[in-house]
Amino acid sequence: MHEILIYCISALRSIIEMLGLCLLGQALLYQLAGQNRDKNPIYQFFALITRRPQQLAGQLLPAKTSSAIVGIVCFLLLFTLWIALAWMRKLL
Repeated sequence: MHEILIYCISALRSIIEMLGLCLLGQALLYQLAGQNRDKNPIYQFFALITRRPQQLAGQLLPAKTSSAIVGIVCFLLLFTLWIALAWMRKLL
């Protein structure tokens, strides 16, 4: 049972890490592509992957918050969860 719990924590941590890296890639393309970012297929792919976590983070914020702030808050929440899971894994 102990090994299964460690495996689940590691798998969840990997998914969160992938989402965080996609957010970083999306932010980088946001800066590089400028106004043409919506035409960039890689940006569209990152937006598709990170849409749901950003929606969840956006629900925690006031309604008129900019999308850049939502992305930053989403990244910070994912990073906090990633660190918490690492801490939990170390305790087990």
